Amino acid sequence: MILETLPVGPLQCNCSILGDETSREAIVVDPGDDIPRILALVAKHNLTVKQIVITHAHIDHIAGAHRLKQLTGAPILYNENDLPLVKMMDVQAGWLGIPTPAVFSPDDTLDDGKLISIGTSPERSRSGLTGTILHTPGHTEGSICLYLPDQTLLLAGDTLFAGSVGRTDLPGGNTSKLLRSIHERLLTLPDEVTVIPGHGPGTTIGSERVSNPFLQDI
Repeated sequence: MILETLPVGPLQCNCSILGDETSREAIVVDPGDDIPRILALVAKHNLTVKQIVITHAHIDHIAGAHRLKQLTGAPILYNENDLPLVKMMDVQAGWLGIPTPAVFSPDDTLDDGKLISIGTSPERSRSGLTGTILHTPGHTEGSICLYLPDQTLLLAGDTLFAGSVGRTDLPGGNTSKLLRSIHERLLTLPDEVTVIPGHGPGTTIGSERVSNPFLQDI
């Protein structure tokens, strides 16, 4: 697997590029900004973007998705429960004092259990990359994580961070839902799973299970 993660935009959202080394197909997760930098990494690895996955519809994660779609033709996928956040994109832009980006309904919704795959076909001896969507409401109603079991990798969006959890004081946030999502959907994963959060450094499920102060004594 090819994996590149770069912080983009004013809030330094972690955008991840997942590439299959055989097919050279790629998934881009959370292209919130800095599309030229993202495309430069795609070109560096000679990849073709096949899917654009958005973990939730906060502006710092979704603002560049439409532009990336225009340049690559890849569909934009996110959970439709976050459509109310899309409808208030002008308000979100006001929070940061930036122009309102063009953001539209998803080309397909990311429901719980949906499989996201690249580089897979009966003709190939390798199975490419396949991830499972975990619906993890709490930071927003439509928040999702992308879990790739064969790569022991979780792209957690703003649900879980190293030593912290997603904030719940913005529209769509709910603390009890967030903690339930983490305990029931994420902490049930193996300890060795690497976590790439929506912001900041990476971690592992095992480390967060033991030391994350927000997840103790619940």
